[in-house]
Amino acid sequence: MTQPTKAPSYRFPDGFAWGVATASCQIEGAATEDGKGESVWDRFATVPGKIQEGTNPGVACDHYHRFEDDADLIRSLGLGHYRLSVAWPRVVPDGDGATNERGLDFYDRLIDALLLRGVKPWVTLFHWDLPQALEDKGGWTSRDTVAAYARYAEIVVKRLGDRVDRWFTMNEIPCFIGYGYGSGYFAPGRRESAQVINQAYHHAILAHGFGVSVVRQFGKAGSQVGLVHNHLPPPPIPVIETEANLDAARVEYKRTNGRLMGPIFQGRYPVALLESPDAPIFPEDDLAQISQPTDFLGLNLYAGDFVRAKADGSPELLPFPKQFPHGDLPWLRVTPEILYWGIRLAHEVFGVKSFYITENGAAFDDAVTPEGEIIDLDRREYIRNHLIGVHRAILEGYDVRGYFLWTLMDNWEWAEGFTKRFGIVRTDYATQARIPKLSAQWYSEVARQNRVV
Repeated sequence: MTQPTKAPSYRFPDGFAWGVATASCQIEGAATEDGKGESVWDRFATVPGKIQEGTNPGVACDHYHRFEDDADLIRSLGLGHYRLSVAWPRVVPDGDGATNERGLDFYDRLIDALLLRGVKPWVTLFHWDLPQALEDKGGWTSRDTVAAYARYAEIVVKRLGDRVDRWFTMNEIPCFIGYGYGSGYFAPGRRESAQVINQAYHHAILAHGFGVSVVRQFGKAGSQVGLVHNHLPPPPIPVIETEANLDAARVEYKRTNGRLMGPIFQGRYPVALLESPDAPIFPEDDLAQISQPTDFLGLNLYAGDFVRAKADGSPELLPFPKQFPHGDLPWLRVTPEILYWGIRLAHEVFGVKSFYITENGAAFDDAVTPEGEIIDLDRREYIRNHLIGVHRAILEGYDVRGYFLWTLMDNWEWAEGFTKRFGIVRTDYATQARIPKLSAQWYSEVARQNRVV
C-alpha cells in the first residue's frame, strides 16, 4: 500500500520578517495638535460627499495618544516588525518651511517605544498625506514639491536614522497620483489631463529617487531603502499556466507598469509614452536620479485579474462572474495566487531582485459575538492562502524577505471612512478599545512558528 505523502510544512526561511503595517493619517488622529499642519486628506474630508458617512481623520484611532499601548499590542502578538509612516505635515506643517519639533518628538517617542519592546520599526516617508500648503501651490503637478520632499526626507532621516535602518520612500504612487489627480476619488480630488497626470507621476518617482539619496547620505551604516508599489490595474494572473498565457501576462504587466517601474528599474520610460503628446517633460539627468539602485521593492498586493492569450498572442483580461468571492469592497476579489505572480512578474519583466510584501489583507463585515469575540474566519482564510503564494515564490528561488499584514487595527479607511475594517484587531471607535480578532491569534502563531499554520 502506498504511504500517503506528508503535507507541506510551509515553513519560511530563518529571519523572515513577520509584521503589520499602518499609515499615519489612518490611525494617529491629533490632526490639529502640537503644531501639525493640514494635510490634503484633512481638507478633502471637509468636502461633502467625498468620505463615506462624512467622517474625517481628526481622531481616527487616537494612536498619537495611545502609541505605547499599541506598541504593547504589537509585542503581545509576537510580531517583531512594524511598518509605520511619518506624517509630513506633522514634521513640516506647511511642507517646505519651518520644522515642527513637537512633531519630530512624537516620532522619537514612538520609535523608542517600539525598540524598547523589541519591535523593529520600518518607516515610510510618504503615505499620501501631503501638506495642504504644498497642494495649494500645485501639489505633485509642481516640481517644487520634489524639492520640498527631499528636504523633508532629510529632516526625518537625520532625526530618526540613528535608530531606524529600514526605509520606504513612498507608498503607492499609482493611488495618490492616479486617484488623487486622475479620477478625483482620493485627495486632493483633482481631475487633470493625461499629460498633467504623467507629469505628476514623474515628479513622484523623482522624489523617490531623492529619498533614496537621502537615506544613502544620512542613514546609518547598513541602512536599506526601497519603494512601496501597488498595481493599478491589478497584476495579471495566467488563468492556465501555459507558456502562451505566461507571455500574455508579461506583456500586460509591462504595459500597465512601465510608466513607473521602467524609469525606476531600467532607467527609461516606455518609448510609446515618450512619443505620445501626453509625455512628461523633464531634463534627461532626472532618469539617473530616479533609477539609482535600491535594496528591495515593497509590494502591496490584494487582488489580481486573470489573463489568457488570444489567438495572436496578445493578452485578454477575463471578466469575473458575479458570484466570484470578494471581501467587503467590490475590487477585493479573492485571488491568492496574486502574491506569487506579483513577485514573479516584477522579477521577470523589470529585473527586481529582492522583495517584501508590504501590504496584504482584507476588509470583511466583521460580527461581534455575544461573548465579545470576532471570529473572522474569512480573513484568516484570505491571509492563509495568500501566504501560501508567498511560500511558493520563496520555494522557486525568489528573494522574498518579509510580510507585513494590512493592517494592525481597524482604522480610517480613506474615502471609505470608518465603514471598512481591515484590521486583525478590532477598534471600538466609541471607546478606542483594541480587541484582537481570531485572525490576530492565528497570525501570531504563524509568526511564532515561522510557517503557515
